[in-house]
Amino acid sequence: MTQAASDAPARAPVGGRPLTAGVAMLATAVAVNSLLVGGLLAAVSLTGHVFGAWPSPESLNPGLIGAAMLGTAPGLFAVGRARHWEEVRTLLHPLAVVLVGLFTVTLLNAGGLYIAEGGPVLSVLFSLGWIFVLGLFCVWAVIASALQHRVPAQQRGTAAAPLPAWSKPALAVLGSAWLGIGTGLLVRPDFWADFVPWDTNRLDAQALGVWALALGVGVLGALAEDDLTRTRPALLAVPGTAAGMTVVLAARAAHVDWASGPALGLVCMVAGLLSAGASGHFLLKRSAAPCD
Repeated sequence: MTQAASDAPARAPVGGRPLTAGVAMLATAVAVNSLLVGGLLAAVSLTGHVFGAWPSPESLNPGLIGAAMLGTAPGLFAVGRARHWEEVRTLLHPLAVVLVGLFTVTLLNAGGLYIAEGGPVLSVLFSLGWIFVLGLFCVWAVIASALQHRVPAQQRGTAAAPLPAWSKPALAVLGSAWLGIGTGLLVRPDFWADFVPWDTNRLDAQALGVWALALGVGVLGALAEDDLTRTRPALLAVPGTAAGMTVVLAARAAHVDWASGPALGLVCMVAGLLSAGASGHFLLKRSAAPCD
């Protein structure tokens, strides 16, 4: 009996835009920075202390940002092994959202940074480095993306490993949830911050909103690609991010209002990311296995 398309062996992608060196180097540089900075933010958060580029009422906020940075690092390192832009854009489009979004939010709220308000020397220096490095990556991402899209596209064959039909409604709901929450926190932080089940300020809400928006873009981007072979780096980043968030939330569980509706929604959304990543890896491995 002939197998369904989602059960067919995965074939190597044919054609596409060759990945430029600028994009590959950007992904690697951001990955290294994410390991160092994200690891620092997450580690300090686990101790119950607040450390970041701006004052925060709760260590959960910089901790979750650090967890997201750590979680995406493995996927970003995998970008360098890809040959075509189509194989990595489900991760690099969200990366561009994070870099441009965080830099914009930082500039719009520059008066709230330690470098403007003053504070511990390490925090002031960190906020200065945050602006410089984030600005550098932001400009790099814009230029590298523009040059990448100028590369002539080669003809691409049909999808090598299409998503199974049963997964698409769930991915659409998951991606839309993250996209909607992220947009709300980013555009109207003063209103939507009340739905976050722990203490936040305006900068925290918008920074978390940028990451939520990027997760939504990534999940919906994978749905639009409809090809598991084009989501390999993203399949490393999504469950890694969810796992990092879970560790930080568990460590600071006493500071979360778990009885609230938003907390239940957050649990479902994080669990959705873990499930999407795990099922994606399983389906990709199964589709690559030879048929009997």
